[in-house]
Amino acid sequence: MRWKVLHRWILSILLVATVAPQVSVAQSIPRNTSFQEGEKLTFRVYYNMGFIWINSGNAEFTTALEQVNNRKVYHVKGVGRTASSFEYFYKVFDTYESFIDKETMLPLRFVRNVSEGSTKFLNDVTFNHSRDQAISNNKAYTIPANTQDVLSAMYFARNVNYNAYKPGDKISFNMFLDNQVYNLYIKYLGKEKITTRTGTYNAIKIVPLLIAGTIFKDGEKMTIWLSDDANHLPVRVESPILVGSVKIDLVDYQNLRNPFSGLISKK
Repeated sequence: MRWKVLHRWILSILLVATVAPQVSVAQSIPRNTSFQEGEKLTFRVYYNMGFIWINSGNAEFTTALEQVNNRKVYHVKGVGRTASSFEYFYKVFDTYESFIDKETMLPLRFVRNVSEGSTKFLNDVTFNHSRDQAISNNKAYTIPANTQDVLSAMYFARNVNYNAYKPGDKISFNMFLDNQVYNLYIKYLGKEKITTRTGTYNAIKIVPLLIAGTIFKDGEKMTIWLSDDANHLPVRVESPILVGSVKIDLVDYQNLRNPFSGLISKK
């Protein structure tokens, strides 16, 4: 089994960062209407081995309101870890942090702290949008306007007004990851009802294009369902991988900004 490779992506699979590079025009940044300080989201990751779905890990996202350089920021923190039953195969504890300017909704700083078995590294990125620069581990890189990081991209996707798009439309944006700029897009597929392990939801269906060369199959293989309400919570993510497939479900939520009207019934 490819346990090591699988668990390396427990957190990343939740993020829009898994979309592939495409030529596109940077999307204007929408104002925040979907989340607030104190929000906490918990997800469970399932891996399919034959006909059995196994709980292989968890991911948790929290949001706090802080100040960076006299600017109010949303300090968004994502933590991904293997389930205790899987730590024998490979132990993962990854932390992603983004400091998103409350007014502009652009990241001011991104920190990735990785602990995956014997592999450990720290990436610290500071964004200077007025100079179109990202400084990663003390080295400067040129970035286009409105560039997101891997974690702020998830909250960008939550703030898109999908009612303004038709099925098949693409929403583009730029992202800085691993010292590279990617021109990305999300494809909007429409709305449908979906039932997960925790409930039934009215949902918005989107598809990011996957990066070839990861454990994911390239092309439009990953599907994400967001709650069809003002919160736009990711309630289910599905994707085949090179060996088997994964599902991720929202299992707990706290301090939502808006009524969770997309939830039809809980299990």
